[in-house]
Amino acid sequence: MSVDTFLSFFKQIGMSIYTFFANFIHLNTNLVESFMNFVKQTGFYMLFANIKENYGYLIMIAISLFLLWLAIKKQFEPLLLVGIAFGMLLTNLPGAELYHSDLWQQFMNHEIGYGDILIKGGLLDYLYIGVKTCIYPCLIFVGIGAMTDFGPLISNPKSLLLGAAAQLGIFATFVGAKYLGFTSLEASSIGIIGGADGPTAIFVTSKLAPHLLSAIAVAAYSYMALVPVIQPPIMKLLTTKKERAIVMKPLRKVSKTEKIVFPIVVTIFVALLVPSATSLVGCLMLGNLWKESGVCERLCKTAQNELMNIVTIFLGISVGATATAKVFINKQTLFIIVLGVVAFSMGTAGGVLLAKFMNLFTRKNKINPLIGSAGVSAVPMAARVSQTVGQKENPLNFLLMHAMGPNVAGVIGSAIAAGALIALFG
Repeated sequence: MSVDTFLSFFKQIGMSIYTFFANFIHLNTNLVESFMNFVKQTGFYMLFANIKENYGYLIMIAISLFLLWLAIKKQFEPLLLVGIAFGMLLTNLPGAELYHSDLWQQFMNHEIGYGDILIKGGLLDYLYIGVKTCIYPCLIFVGIGAMTDFGPLISNPKSLLLGAAAQLGIFATFVGAKYLGFTSLEASSIGIIGGADGPTAIFVTSKLAPHLLSAIAVAAYSYMALVPVIQPPIMKLLTTKKERAIVMKPLRKVSKTEKIVFPIVVTIFVALLVPSATSLVGCLMLGNLWKESGVCERLCKTAQNELMNIVTIFLGISVGATATAKVFINKQTLFIIVLGVVAFSMGTAGGVLLAKFMNLFTRKNKINPLIGSAGVSAVPMAARVSQTVGQKENPLNFLLMHAMGPNVAGVIGSAIAAGALIALFG
């Protein structure tokens, strides 16, 4: 073998080795760059790379976990609070892009429409359209109507006044919120918490102050779950032992005709009095008409079960999605939580005090003031609380059916109050 051939052979080997290592280094450089790009797209990197600005996400994740604990361990309104808390968790995971508050801000500024939301949004943006258009609260009212017996209210029409009096918390809290610097739209949304009616609170807030939706929804459903804790001390404070022991005579039996006519008459009356409340009250009464007519059993069962369950899932998770760190962590949220307690407490007190006032003009068949507290719309929990407190004073006292009158009247009353606030400030 000649020297030139020998050198050429080693030169080729050397070039092959050089090419191999050059390609290896280049390949690994690309791999490193690809790996670093992957890392930068993870939520961990987005969260911790700039922790000083993103600490709000960690706070909201902690709040969502706390709400999940309340819902699962303490059973505070679990059917809806689990969804709200999990929606809150999803929307505060960096990089998930399931909900875009900036898109909805542009929507509220009339810069984009629903079509843009469908093109640019994520899963929770699509579900939130049902909240924004008020479809979910109205569908829930259909289910509530299908499960509600208005017989106690029809049998004792005076209980309608107690349900109306329990709405005192709504308007008193409105004044308090205005004093704290909230706008009329925001104060209306905060005040409606006093009705203890979650769907109504969501309905009003989505129309008047959608930026407060998450805080108001969490407050409303949390306080509804705390009815057995909040109400009894107020009821005992405002009544005497003798008043709490009052035994009310049994309610008269309500005919089927009365139960069928009632939802029709109420719908017509409320629609003419407060047109803006028609969607809520109309859906409530439609569900009740299905129940009482006796000819729509299949629809009634669907409204009570499948429809309520499906809408509750969508409503909870989409409302929770609005609780982003930027929106939720502020002074306003703290004020809303405090005002929510005030609204709920004053609503309870309003019903009790009106019952006591009515007794001043009644010699026979006095009203047990405890049923006035059931005028808030937490059906049927508030009525059960009236029964429990009453039986502690008199084991032979059965107030449940009497309390259901103000209780269901409160549902109608809060819907009318919502319509009035929307008509005034919407």
